[in-house]
Amino acid sequence: MSYLFPTYAKWDVAIEKAEGSYAYDANGKKYLDFISGIAVCNLGHCPKQVADAITEQLQKVWHTSNLFHIPLQEEVAKQLVEHSSGDAVFFANSGAEANEAAIKLARKHTGKHKIITFYQSFHGRTFATMTATAQEKVHKGFGPLIPTFEYLPYNDAAAVKNIHDEDIAAFMLEVVQGEGGVIPATKEFLQAVEEKCREIGALFIVDEVQTGIGRTGKAFGYQHYGISPDIITVAKGLGSGFPVGAMIGKKELIESFSPGTHGSTFGGNYLAMAAAKATLETVFQPSFLQSVQEKGQRLFEGLSELLRDVPTVKKVRGKGLLLGIELDIEVNKVLASLREEGLLALSAGSNVLRLLPPLTVSNEEIDLGLGIIASVLKKEKIFSS
Repeated sequence: MSYLFPTYAKWDVAIEKAEGSYAYDANGKKYLDFISGIAVCNLGHCPKQVADAITEQLQKVWHTSNLFHIPLQEEVAKQLVEHSSGDAVFFANSGAEANEAAIKLARKHTGKHKIITFYQSFHGRTFATMTATAQEKVHKGFGPLIPTFEYLPYNDAAAVKNIHDEDIAAFMLEVVQGEGGVIPATKEFLQAVEEKCREIGALFIVDEVQTGIGRTGKAFGYQHYGISPDIITVAKGLGSGFPVGAMIGKKELIESFSPGTHGSTFGGNYLAMAAAKATLETVFQPSFLQSVQEKGQRLFEGLSELLRDVPTVKKVRGKGLLLGIELDIEVNKVLASLREEGLLALSAGSNVLRLLPPLTVSNEEIDLGLGIIASVLKKEKIFSS
């Protein structure tokens, strides 16, 4: 019997310890981890600089509340602002909370109510972010959702240009749809969204929960596209595994989040800020981001070459170290075979194999992972079973 609600379809694996790019289960089996806690452990498991920062903070103070000035918040916010198009930061505990803050801010600042999101998106599982998530499987069973969300096809610039509604508070999107199948946005599409926002007085929200904090080889994924969002949300990789999220907004939005309009008991607490500061000091180094781009290219080219003639592989796509392999079979049987061979990977929908190595992964570990993936996908039993 389990004392947990069965909200996760858990694998029969319990990780007992982890370090760098490797995880070890309770039986001592070693896995090359190409999940990274779902794009969370960007510096690998248990990075020393983050562990040291949290340990040092543990000896000082853990929690006071946001009624007090917390200097570490200012330091982390400064890093986020200096590396983005934003000017001010609100700290939360997760990506869903950061997206909730973005939705509230957009509606309050504009005085409008509608939010446009895109099919196959994923923005969270609270009621507002679940409604923003344009996937029926996420909505099923929860009754009426928030009525002021509307959906458009992703990467359809024409559909965006055809919008003429003045009651839209914001457009909200991911620059690479992660849960929706690892689908990168086109530049034309993103620029069409930005232009439409300026035309009708809507805000442009970019959900960088999975793509932010170096995952694509830039500080934020939107920076590949020449756009300037009004609001950016981040979480996952921000704290190297310590729960923390953030919403970053432009200066003209600051007055709309005045005292009492929003809050979070634990948001921006000392331990989270210590983890985030140590993480950003590494990730935001230009040489580090350049190395992520190079590693992402190595992994992409290796997959493209090794899987070119594999019948079950339809396409390799993604950006940086967020890559997907579209298959013409169910991905779960592939994931199980990869685990048997000592590699942890993830799904993105029913037929996309998603790869999220730590940003610190070595070239040797990339090549090892490539060999395991190619070997598993070339096995006849995967195709015929």
